[in-house]
Amino acid sequence: MTRPMLILMALTLSAAGGAGAAELSTHGVLLDKVAAIVNDSVVTNSELDEQVAMITERLREQKTQLPPADVLRKQVLDRLIVQEVQLQRAARVGLKVSDEQLNAAVNDVAQRNKIAFADLPRALASQGIEYSAYRENLRKEIALSGLRQRDVIAKINVTPRELEQFIERQKKLPSETSEYNVSHILIAVPQDATQAQVDELSKRAQDIYERARGTEDFSRLAVAYSNSQTALEGGKLGWRKGPELPTFFAEEIVKLKPGQLSAPIRTPSGFHLIKLNEVRSTEGSMMVEQTHARHILIKPNDLQDDATVRQKLGAIRERILKGEEFAAFATSMSEDTGSSVSGGDLGWTSPGTFVSEFDAVLAKLQDNEISEPFRTQFGWHIVQLLGHRSFDTTEESQRQRAFMQLRESKADEETELWLRRLRDEAFVDTSI
Repeated sequence: MTRPMLILMALTLSAAGGAGAAELSTHGVLLDKVAAIVNDSVVTNSELDEQVAMITERLREQKTQLPPADVLRKQVLDRLIVQEVQLQRAARVGLKVSDEQLNAAVNDVAQRNKIAFADLPRALASQGIEYSAYRENLRKEIALSGLRQRDVIAKINVTPRELEQFIERQKKLPSETSEYNVSHILIAVPQDATQAQVDELSKRAQDIYERARGTEDFSRLAVAYSNSQTALEGGKLGWRKGPELPTFFAEEIVKLKPGQLSAPIRTPSGFHLIKLNEVRSTEGSMMVEQTHARHILIKPNDLQDDATVRQKLGAIRERILKGEEFAAFATSMSEDTGSSVSGGDLGWTSPGTFVSEFDAVLAKLQDNEISEPFRTQFGWHIVQLLGHRSFDTTEESQRQRAFMQLRESKADEETELWLRRLRDEAFVDTSI
């Protein structure tokens, strides 16, 4: 088992040890110190030290030149503060991750690493990672993902005019049949910044651009100066197809050759520097396997916990199997407002349209089969597979993909703005 296992989960929270756990002396005196106060909670020095050590090791493995220790520590602390603000918001809005949902995610980790679920604790221990801490940090990651879906993705609006313009623009932008390995640096501009502050940040972005064009390593500059959530990964966004790139990247990417970077680009979130690392072709068959399904969604709340909702859906499933109408239950009871009006019908969809837990259940069903109740970040579902088909690329499927790609291309910028707002609205004291 190799060390990069955790990369598969894209965890930004440490899974080693008990993150932030304070040590107690024999007299019961708290030895840990506070690194930052965040609203009514804290980030501890032990948590910060642990994160710095983990990220330092990862950057060394990636052969990224490290910035000065105090700069790296400040970047890591800022990330922990932003994570804590998000976790507090998730708690306020009642976003919880059930044990069933967590177990499904842990099982997915085991399957992707081709080891038995029961062997995962031993495999993690061989990397110095405590299983219980890993589970709890994974629970946090799922909660943060659900919060982003709730607060950002679900609120992104794509108008018909935007979709038409996007489809036309695609013809002149990075190809859908190519993937681009991109890195970027964000110099964030506060929402209430004065013109003097904007000018100063613009100069900083220009200075970093000149240094990156010279002899300095882009990844090191990203770790040291970027305000993006990818800073501690050396600014790496990874491989993305052309239409999946953030909207403001696209027109710049087509001008770049591998190894080149753009001049600073101004957007509402700040100044961006973009570097194109590599390009690769993904041309092949445009046939897609589509499924037609319908579902019923019920969300837990203060009056109905997970067990109650699961039991209710189980009872509904039994009634449908005995002859009652699925569509009638979906129309009257489903809390998915987008599909309930059509009897829960989700239409014909391609792989990747739904969250991974939903796709995994759907993939195991036979035509007309109804699943047992299962949990996703949205709540509890039962889903019926109505049919499947091999579907060639047509205008309809192109438009559907374009819609998903446009929404995703907006998501990066909207996420950065959302995180900045959460951070600015929080009470944070690091002068302790």
